[in-house]
Amino acid sequence: MDVQGLVGIVPWTFVAQICNLFIQVYLIKRFLFKPINAMLEKRKAMADAQIQDAVKANEEAQAMKQEYEQSMEEAKARANEIVTQAQRTATLQSEEMLKEAGRQATAMKEKAEADIAQERRKAVNDIKDEIGGMAMEIAGKVIEREISEEDHAKLIEEFIANVGEAS
Repeated sequence: MDVQGLVGIVPWTFVAQICNLFIQVYLIKRFLFKPINAMLEKRKAMADAQIQDAVKANEEAQAMKQEYEQSMEEAKARANEIVTQAQRTATLQSEEMLKEAGRQATAMKEKAEADIAQERRKAVNDIKDEIGGMAMEIAGKVIEREISEEDHAKLIEEFIANVGEAS
């Protein structure tokens, strides 16, 4: 066997091998790389879409969080307003109740004073009548005569006037 034939370059074989190489590269590029690149592009587009959806969902979540925090702040402010209003109302009611109690106490005091004055007048009148009767008896016994109704009224009036001046 000829060793030089195995190591040497045969031009037709070399051209055929180069053509074979280009055909293989073309076939691999067309049937292997194009579908793989297309599939990679689809995956990339799907991944980009998922990332955009995630970003959008994150933005919506942030907006909802901000809205929730704003709602909570408004609720806290409203609750504080309600508590403040309730305190004001309670204060006004307690002041009104104290004023009403003061008015009632004043009215009761005035009524008691009026009752005391009326009882005092009644007691003074009763005492005057009793003293007048006793004075008539004493005067009747001292004078030993019967006094007429007019004299009796005059003596009572004089006695009452003297008792009134003395008290």
